[in-house]
Amino acid sequence: MFDVLVYLYENYWRPDACPDHDQLTRKLSAVGFETDDIEEALSWLDGLAGVAESCAHAQAPTSMRVYTATERELLGDASIGFISFLEGASVLPPLMREMVIDRASAIGRVPLELEDLKIIVLMVFWSLGEEPDALILDELFVDDAERIIH
Repeated sequence: MFDVLVYLYENYWRPDACPDHDQLTRKLSAVGFETDDIEEALSWLDGLAGVAESCAHAQAPTSMRVYTATERELLGDASIGFISFLEGASVLPPLMREMVIDRASAIGRVPLELEDLKIIVLMVFWSLGEEPDALILDELFVDDAERIIH
């Protein structure tokens, strides 16, 4: 499923640039993606569109997010740390953070791999028609093993 999401991000500027589900399914099949992965990705994206509408409540700037035991188990320390890093860098506002947590919960894998969480973050930006700045894109795309330390 994550390969399909990355393909959509790389090939469609915004979600509204994507063709309808039937045509998109045919295109993705022609590229070589499995039907189950396509259906799972499109269903996940539909959920992302729905959560964008339902998470419209504002939070006070001084509020603090407390993760439930279930969320901590699902996300794991590395993912929670990455979300905190993005929040601290003022890149991930509370609305987007909640969208990320919701979509991570929809995956259902315990604990969620950090690389998968990064794709979820990227897709949240994409779904809102926003592009993270270059340094954050580097964090989302570059594998730590491939990173050169200067």
